[in-house]
Amino acid sequence: MQGPSLSMREAASMYGTAVAIFFVILVAALQGSVPPKSPFPYHIPLDSKGVLKLSWNISYVQETIHFQLSVRDFRAGVLFGMSDRGELENADLVVLWTDGNRAYFADTWSDQKGQIHLDTQQDYQLLQAQETSDSLSLLFKRSFATCDPKDYLIEDDTVHLVYGILEEPVQSLEAINTSGLQTGLQLVQLLKTEVPTPAMPEDVQKMDLKAPEVTIPGEETTYWCHVIELSQSFSRHHIIMYEAIVTEGNEALVHHMEVFQCTAELDNPDFSGPCDSKMKPDRLNYCRHVLAAWALGAKPFYYPEEAGIAFGGPGFSRYLRLEIHYHNPLKIQGRQDSSGIRLYYTATLRRFDAGIMELGLVYTPVMAIPPRETAFVLTGYCTDKCTQLALPPHGIHIFASQLHTHLTGRKVVTVLARDGQERKIVNRDNHYSPHFQEIRMLKKIVSVHPGDVLITSCTYNTDDREVATVGGFGIHEEMCVNYVHYYPKTDLELCKSAVDPGFLQKYFHLVNRFNSEEVCTCPQASVPEQFTSVPWNSFSRETLKALYNYAPISMHCNKSSAVRFQGEWDLQPLPKIISTLKEPTPNCPAHRAPGPAGPTVVNIG
Repeated sequence: MQGPSLSMREAASMYGTAVAIFFVILVAALQGSVPPKSPFPYHIPLDSKGVLKLSWNISYVQETIHFQLSVRDFRAGVLFGMSDRGELENADLVVLWTDGNRAYFADTWSDQKGQIHLDTQQDYQLLQAQETSDSLSLLFKRSFATCDPKDYLIEDDTVHLVYGILEEPVQSLEAINTSGLQTGLQLVQLLKTEVPTPAMPEDVQKMDLKAPEVTIPGEETTYWCHVIELSQSFSRHHIIMYEAIVTEGNEALVHHMEVFQCTAELDNPDFSGPCDSKMKPDRLNYCRHVLAAWALGAKPFYYPEEAGIAFGGPGFSRYLRLEIHYHNPLKIQGRQDSSGIRLYYTATLRRFDAGIMELGLVYTPVMAIPPRETAFVLTGYCTDKCTQLALPPHGIHIFASQLHTHLTGRKVVTVLARDGQERKIVNRDNHYSPHFQEIRMLKKIVSVHPGDVLITSCTYNTDDREVATVGGFGIHEEMCVNYVHYYPKTDLELCKSAVDPGFLQKYFHLVNRFNSEEVCTCPQASVPEQFTSVPWNSFSRETLKALYNYAPISMHCNKSSAVRFQGEWDLQPLPKIISTLKEPTPNCPAHRAPGPAGPTVVNIG
């Protein structure tokens, strides 16, 4: 006996109910981490044409990320995943592909030749595949840590997202090789710090700092500098929030933006053009005090309710430098852009001025990285002597941090030590990229007391360089900096170190004694010239490491006027650290639900 058939209206109603229940379950699963307005609060374009778009949400309770990948004009397949430095070789990938008749979904990995392999542990779980008239939407999830050696460990760091597009059907997963695909890379921080959104005061005002109809150069990478002048009558205010303004259609080209404050005594440095232009005034190098920084995928930045960053009025420069990084891998010509950053500020000053302090290494050539190194570490110190002298009795509270190196930087970490023991990590990025810089809110405020030590270490890769890379301001020189945002503001603006120059000269003399090629130690030779003439063998490399690890340092415990606090700061001993923090171990699931033994057949519809 045949049952009653459903009418079209009833079928549509049941389908709509099922979809609604699915999203209710998803939102409930992510309860506590999902803003009520959207189950996917974070969005980025993966490619410059807008073919691939990624949205995601985070459940810190379940330690799971839900991804929604949208593919416009889907053809035969798509690869999406993560790798250590953005290569499609040795990557953790999820693949959707067709053989001409059926579609399949699988958790995979690629080997060093780019060959795709099915992962024996299927940790990506497909929840939905839905095709519309012009796009395909995939909804899937994965745990932060899977304890699968072929999977990428998702942490607070920068993540190098990779993708590939299949133009033709393939008969098997093993037939896919990444070397023949249309591929790309996007940088993002997946695990965002989620902080409550504070209410804006009634007198809040907005200021748009934007590029003036820039024609984006048809080059892969451009840094554009634009100077903005405030009115002479602009009085003291507190910045309490900022967000990005990105010109519609340029979302995939505007990679990151920063606003720098110039020094108060700087004359009009009027300029708008590429930051590496020979026409750029040298005095723009004195516009280095970061006020705001945004990177692709970042949400609006809110200051704590009790603090704001002061600008305007006496002692503040009227000149700001906006810097925009355009990433244009397809070298699109003629695109106009007026992107920038919108500041929200108030004349009702908050209880505390927020401050920005520089930690790490002094910009000096005495700190150098030998050529052809894959993981060379340099460390800068903010010593107990400096914090004891310069910090207020109740200390300061760090709520955000921006890590910074130049082109060879690969890892950056700042650790707080107290009484000879490392206590907390202030900020760390084990997958740092110099092409992705933003101010990141800390998950927990870090309090620094007088007598504490702040240790900032940077790891560099100079494998493609033939001469030593010295410290300095140039893009091909190096830096190691953590700009920490804190309150209450103090006179201490820079707390950094470098090896004692006299001990570096002893190093050059020692290298001369054990090598036939001499390093010039005459007074007229500059430190960069001396490093250029070093014969880089195992002895000179290991001795330089030992010098940096044990030699006395020159401390820069500086006020905002660039004058050191009173005291003896040269030939200072390295802080004694008797106990270091252990590397965190992944939180592996105690019981794992059995996954599919092979690829999942996907019904796209």
